[in-house]
Amino acid sequence: MATPSPVPQAYLPFEQGLKEIDELIRKLEDWARTNSMDVSEELNGHREKREELLRRIYQNLTAWDRIQVSRHTQRPQTRDYIAHICTDFVELHGDRSFSDDNAIVTGLATVGEHRLMLIGQHKGRDVHERSFCNFGMPQPEGYRKALWKMRLAEKFKIPVLCLIDTKGAAPDLGAEERGQSQAIAYNLQVMSGLKVPILCIVIGEGGSGGALSIGVGDRLLIQENAYFSVISPEGCASILWKDSDRKADAAEALRITAPELKNLGVVDEIIPEPLGGAHRDPKGAAEMLKATIDRCLKELNAKPLDVLLEERYQRLRSMGKYQEAALAAAAGT
Repeated sequence: MATPSPVPQAYLPFEQGLKEIDELIRKLEDWARTNSMDVSEELNGHREKREELLRRIYQNLTAWDRIQVSRHTQRPQTRDYIAHICTDFVELHGDRSFSDDNAIVTGLATVGEHRLMLIGQHKGRDVHERSFCNFGMPQPEGYRKALWKMRLAEKFKIPVLCLIDTKGAAPDLGAEERGQSQAIAYNLQVMSGLKVPILCIVIGEGGSGGALSIGVGDRLLIQENAYFSVISPEGCASILWKDSDRKADAAEALRITAPELKNLGVVDEIIPEPLGGAHRDPKGAAEMLKATIDRCLKELNAKPLDVLLEERYQRLRSMGKYQEAALAAAAGT
């Protein structure tokens, strides 16, 4: 079966060799159509080279490379996944207090056999959509909106699915005036004791409290090329070295990529992506995501409520124990 032609992409800095071979393949295809010639042998050879190059590139990504993949303009976002994995979706709006925050999407959805409450952050793509969604940086009303929908899920005893993709919470004056920090803190408190299963998945960027505010649950999963961090590499570099250009050094030091987070015990599982990242095959990425959601919710739904809550508590309390042990050993206790 012939490999499909490469989809036009916005190439990342470390993908220049890939860009050249994609352009060559497209030129060959155009020439073959124009001249009614069979160049399938040459095309297959170039496609094999392309796949090998793609595999080699993505098997050797640095931390900063992965950050760039997580921010790719064509990477699937919450509304893309809703379209791919939900058989129906009824969007719910508003925080019942101030307004509707477009950076957070909430609604009743069906994924496979599971009826659930879906809460996700959406950044947008073009300038108009990004402005409409405040670049995926939620205001306090967005977190209150999410909180009301979690309470609704608890009332009807359905699980909560959170899709995390934000640089962080909105840092502007209006957000602070309307209680940004309190809204985030209250979400953490409520989610820790919510009496339904909660599945949290980082699908792109997981920045600071903006991500954590919908990231407290029974399982925290992360896609292969996503990241989860207390601060962006640029922000860290600006603080440590007074030079944001050292963002690649900061990305390595922060240990915020999926493999490192799994080793640290911060995330429970890594969801694989299609070769070359989710942006190259959004449908394939959605199928992998859907299969993982289905499996995890079956496992969580099978647990008695008291067991579910106790395991959630122990999971949250266990984070950082390796640091305490190291400090105790250093102190000789």
